[in-house]
Amino acid sequence: MRRLAGAALLLRRPAAIPGILSPNAGNGGARILAFQSHYASSTDATGGDQGARGDKSRGKWLKLPPFEGMSVTGATKTTAVKWVLRCCPDLPRNLVHKLFRLRQVRKESKCESKELTRVIPKHQMSLGDRLCLPITIQERPQPKKQDLACISEEIDFVHGLVLYKDDAIVAVNKPPGMPVQGGTGIRRSLDELAITCLKFEYSEKPRLVHRLDRDCSGVLVMGRTQDSATYLHSLFREKTAAAMDKDPDNRKSLLRRKYWALVIGSPRRPKGVISAPLAKVLIDEGKSDRITVADSMENMTNHAVTKYEVIGYNNGYTWLELSPLTGRKHQLRVHCAEVLGTPIVGDYKYGRRAHRKCIQVGPSNFEDTSSDRLRQESLPFGIDFESGSISDGEPRLHLHCLQILLPDVPSALQRTRSSSRHEPSELGTLELVAPLPPYMQKSLDILQQPQHAWEKSSTNR
Repeated sequence: MRRLAGAALLLRRPAAIPGILSPNAGNGGARILAFQSHYASSTDATGGDQGARGDKSRGKWLKLPPFEGMSVTGATKTTAVKWVLRCCPDLPRNLVHKLFRLRQVRKESKCESKELTRVIPKHQMSLGDRLCLPITIQERPQPKKQDLACISEEIDFVHGLVLYKDDAIVAVNKPPGMPVQGGTGIRRSLDELAITCLKFEYSEKPRLVHRLDRDCSGVLVMGRTQDSATYLHSLFREKTAAAMDKDPDNRKSLLRRKYWALVIGSPRRPKGVISAPLAKVLIDEGKSDRITVADSMENMTNHAVTKYEVIGYNNGYTWLELSPLTGRKHQLRVHCAEVLGTPIVGDYKYGRRAHRKCIQVGPSNFEDTSSDRLRQESLPFGIDFESGSISDGEPRLHLHCLQILLPDVPSALQRTRSSSRHEPSELGTLELVAPLPPYMQKSLDILQQPQHAWEKSSTNR
């Protein structure tokens, strides 16, 4: 559903950059080199890297679009590595960092000679700066994900997850237990299924713009085109930047997310703002890792901010509404467990000790009164919506992305293409809401029942 009230600011992405004419085209013709359609790519018409010694090849560079001060909120500066990643979303992040380590990323000078100088990853981009990458990355084989073979029941199931779809985005209610991205030991992931099931009439595949943990459920947004994905990527990045500017009310953010979580215990205060840096530590002799609250504020790049508010309490459990103002890995889980002292139900990574002391609540045969109850045996991909409530011996993770508010992306992109000036309030706000998975709804229903009803049901068994 849409709401016309709300603020949004247009993201200015690099416009379609025409190919640059190559002096080696021959016969007076113009040869245009295209690379992934995101680069302003060509050979260097100035004759190559005159500012970098040791480069014998001349004109062997792919030019990126000139930096235009692109920022959603204007609250952050853009570094060279961020600009490369923004302009080249299909390049692996590790390859981009490798290019910087090998000093193969150059910046074109603004003088007449157009000399190329080496640039470091943390270089602050200025208006008009233009970076160049080695032309050899054009020859890098591009891995192409193949469409998965899905039967009609599986396709119908994925279609049934769709919450909203327009020309620019598709939003789904991600099931708990389904990984968002593929990896070692993962047979089916949501991004791979999207290629087969969520392209609809488009030839482009939907692109991920944010993540949810495997066992987390709720609203997941994907860009249906490269333009919309670039815009949404910037929204999520700028959200974190606004929080770093000490905006606890999130007034500058054009993107807002609300999660519901059931936690063990209760915070000391009914609401507040958690501001704590996070750090990764290795465990099991480096075989795995976990996130923890950092001892000092020295690593501000991983600073994390979360708003929380108690919305219900019963029998030692508390329902929290969580609003992440930054987007760090396991941010909500660590903040609940280590800062509030109330680990999320089903989070055995960060709250196993609390689960050992946790008392099973409600009868195991509590009847789910939901009219649209789904049976486990009828669901594809091994998805189980039913088991895992607080009445079960080993509850599942009770963390759900309930709501996402974001600007009207199609309108923002249309105004970007027309280069029309506008105020943030001129763009509408899109509200995406995902219902709780059945096992979380079951926990909610149990905690809303009087305790004597549980005792009576247990006695009658």
